[in-house]
Amino acid sequence: MKTLRLLLGDQLNRQHSWFNEVNDDMTYCLFEMRQETDYATHHIQKVVGFFTAMRRFAEELREQGHRIEYFTLDHPDNTQSLTDNLNFLIKKLDAQRFEYQLPDEWRLDVQLKDFCEKTPIETQACDSEHFMTERHGLRDFFGKKNYLMESFYRNIRREFDIMMDGDQPVTGQWNYDAENRKKMPKDHVPPEPLVFKKDVSELVEMIEKQDVKTIGRVDPKNFIWPVSREESLELLAFFVKNCLPHFGDFQDAMTPEFWSLYHARLSFSLNTKMISPLEVVQRAVQEWERRPDEISIAQTEGFVRQIIGWREYMRGIYWAKMPEFAELNFFENDRKLPGWFWTGQTKMACLSHAIGQSLDYAYAHHIQRLMVTGNFALLAGIDPDEVDAWYLGIYIDAIEWVEITNTRGMSQFADGGIVGTKPYCSSANYIDKMSHYCNGCFYDKKLRTGERACPFNSLYWHFYDRHRDKLERNPRIGMMYRTWDRMDGEAKAETLKQAERYLRDIENL
Repeated sequence: MKTLRLLLGDQLNRQHSWFNEVNDDMTYCLFEMRQETDYATHHIQKVVGFFTAMRRFAEELREQGHRIEYFTLDHPDNTQSLTDNLNFLIKKLDAQRFEYQLPDEWRLDVQLKDFCEKTPIETQACDSEHFMTERHGLRDFFGKKNYLMESFYRNIRREFDIMMDGDQPVTGQWNYDAENRKKMPKDHVPPEPLVFKKDVSELVEMIEKQDVKTIGRVDPKNFIWPVSREESLELLAFFVKNCLPHFGDFQDAMTPEFWSLYHARLSFSLNTKMISPLEVVQRAVQEWERRPDEISIAQTEGFVRQIIGWREYMRGIYWAKMPEFAELNFFENDRKLPGWFWTGQTKMACLSHAIGQSLDYAYAHHIQRLMVTGNFALLAGIDPDEVDAWYLGIYIDAIEWVEITNTRGMSQFADGGIVGTKPYCSSANYIDKMSHYCNGCFYDKKLRTGERACPFNSLYWHFYDRHRDKLERNPRIGMMYRTWDRMDGEAKAETLKQAERYLRDIENL
């Protein structure tokens, strides 16, 4: 039976059982589409990364003998619509059956289900064979209880026997998060990051000719991201050898001097499924077991928790709570995102660097996203729709299932507490504690009021003051209100006035 199988741009899993045998009646299709380039304004490196990885994957499948239909963005038969392209190929190939792997985004899941209901041929969906938990595994695990990440994380460790001694963790301790919050010493130099230097000039030129709107910057002669399984595995090997020994120590640290630090930068490889979370975790654990004197368990557990804790947990939240999750706005925020989020041109050193780095590399690590850009957006009352669109577009690893749960949930608390038990926000104190950003900044980290007072300081208290009715009964926040209430009345009034001035003049901060 002639069968058409769809591969989406984030389904580049060479280990999938689909590819165990070559069948001339089976045709695989991949599409570069305006449907996907235009639903958000993406970073140029994100578009280039996906298209290059897709092309490389299609060529690998051809070399293995599989039949491939690949539509480049400028292909004459490309309708730029997923369903129209599928209908075209079904007719062209006289296919009697259509198969696809379950998408990770809600919009594509709905689109493909609708397509299958309308198409007259046989259809079937199968698992992508990538994640360690089922699509609805988190919902089924907790039932009506609160979705506590730590419980979910421990269950996965038990199920896959990761750093376990029977039913308990190897050291008797599950979580080493408290040990992984160190500021990087000023004279400390992390390893030079491994990057891949590929010439993508022709692809960049094609994207520009097709008038695809993008953001950010790219060096067409030196594209740095992995676009194949081999390169992804090379990056993983580099990480466990050179970065894992200090990963946990400095996973929250920030500095304007180094953009990669000790981070793995494997999220693009993972989210396109070029490598799997289980093999990444197993490789890190193997390295720890091989070098216990050089790599402490705190470093390894911190990394494992990010992969099988947060990543699997966020995917579970997505499928448990969509599509309603995308509409949540607990604080009813409606302010527009400042224009300098697209340029990095602000006098706030932390934001200037974090945004500038994101524009240069399509990358920032989790604390830059959470406690710098996300922190400011939360304190300033930015509409979560605006925040979602920015995060979804600017980062090479951003796919909605992982972006929106981290942004609308963890970062903006727009979900009212589904993901986190309290808002993640801070004054300048936290940023200074974990970074070297504040030194030399136009604003003074110690001042709450005045022309050069750090905006984070007054906005922090303004945020708590204006949302008191929603937050003061939260047991993890009570201390903030007790501190606020002890402040001198005049000082409180000046702090709020300062914040309001900054919010009125937000474009010029």
